[in-house]
Amino acid sequence: MVYLLNASTFLVDRNVHGWSATAAVWTALAFLVVFWVVYDLLCHAFGRHRHGDRILGVLIPAVVVAATWLACHWFAGRAAFLLVGAMMATAMTANVAHWIIPGQRKVLAQMKAGQPVDPRYGQRAKQRSVHNTYFALPVLFAMLSNHYGFLYSAPHSWLVLVIAMGAGALIRHSFVARHKARVEGRRAPWEFAIVGTLALAGLAVWLAPNGRPAQSVQGPVHFTQVQSIVAQRCVPCHNAQFSNKDVRLDTPELIAQHAQQIYQQAVIAKTMPMNNATQLTDAERDLLKRWVESGARKN
Repeated sequence: MVYLLNASTFLVDRNVHGWSATAAVWTALAFLVVFWVVYDLLCHAFGRHRHGDRILGVLIPAVVVAATWLACHWFAGRAAFLLVGAMMATAMTANVAHWIIPGQRKVLAQMKAGQPVDPRYGQRAKQRSVHNTYFALPVLFAMLSNHYGFLYSAPHSWLVLVIAMGAGALIRHSFVARHKARVEGRRAPWEFAIVGTLALAGLAVWLAPNGRPAQSVQGPVHFTQVQSIVAQRCVPCHNAQFSNKDVRLDTPELIAQHAQQIYQQAVIAKTMPMNNATQLTDAERDLLKRWVESGARKN
């Protein structure tokens, strides 16, 4: 509700896609509905096929990847990640509400009435439960991702989300297969968890910021330049009247005091300004970077 009721701030990033807040809201809601409809139709079409589980194991991730690509090209990064998580979580809830629980009720009713149990209900409930199991960790990651700006603000953020969700599904599969292996007296297949963990490690290496100070030939940075950028791009949300996150940047002393936070949020993570609402440019971010790395002096 926070994202939908404040769409112009949370959903729309005009550097990603220039559209109205109203269009963004309706499209976000459509994501929740359309994904469930497509997913449900695929399960109906292939769920009882001889190789249905394998077919769905290819088609459903393909739909998730396509939806992730669209979300990251239409919505602000933070909103895109959250929306993908909400989209999959909606399908998980619908699986339980529309198929798993109603199927159990019908099976129990048939058993109480002494009638033959229709195997479709059990097969469908198991299949949807398995899907929910594999959705769990990807959804958890996507729904918590708003805390990690270096993920949703990264170049090719859709690929970042796909890799992270895929790693979660692999790790989840390792736990699922481990229980089956124990029942059958086989070794636990930890290789899936290992691959998933290596994927996350590779993601961390890929996204790690360059810790080396910039070697610039553009000359020293004067504090007046920094103050001008901060006044135009940051002070609208960080001033005496509205100190967002209890951070004020409306005096030289406060700018110097919060230099490290400016560096972290505006230069490294690039999460500020939120959705780049004040249009902080890459050149300005570079100037802030050089100022902090040269000592963040006020002269």
